[in-house]
Amino acid sequence: MAAPVVDAEYLRQVDRARRALRALIASKGCAPIMLRLAWHDAGTYDVNTRTGGANGSIRYEEEYTHGSNAGLKIAIDLLEPIKAKHPKITYADLYQLAGVVAVEVTGGPTVEFIPGRRVCEISFLQKWMHCS
Repeated sequence: MAAPVVDAEYLRQVDRARRALRALIASKGCAPIMLRLAWHDAGTYDVNTRTGGANGSIRYEEEYTHGSNAGLKIAIDLLEPIKAKHPKITYADLYQLAGVVAVEVTGGPTVEFIPGRRVCEISFLQKWMHCS
């Protein structure tokens, strides 16, 4: 799981994705589910093993079909066109940025966004079941 190179182009794509997210969230009224997606992706963090967390693994079926993640596939699917237009952004960064923008669009405070999250190439549950 290598961290992305956060260069000038990566930051440009983050800025463009932020604008696209504002438009999407405002037009679809999907702030709650975007915030929930960000929360549930980050919620796999294990302080003891220092694994999981905001790594984009929620996009895998094993995770988004888990009971507590019911309905999050809607948010994942809404974000795919933005990911396609901004391919350098990791899923981990995109999902957390969607949560940040959801807070802002609904009148919450401006949240500093620091990109560079590593993306997981398998689901958290696959890792956990493999290691058990």
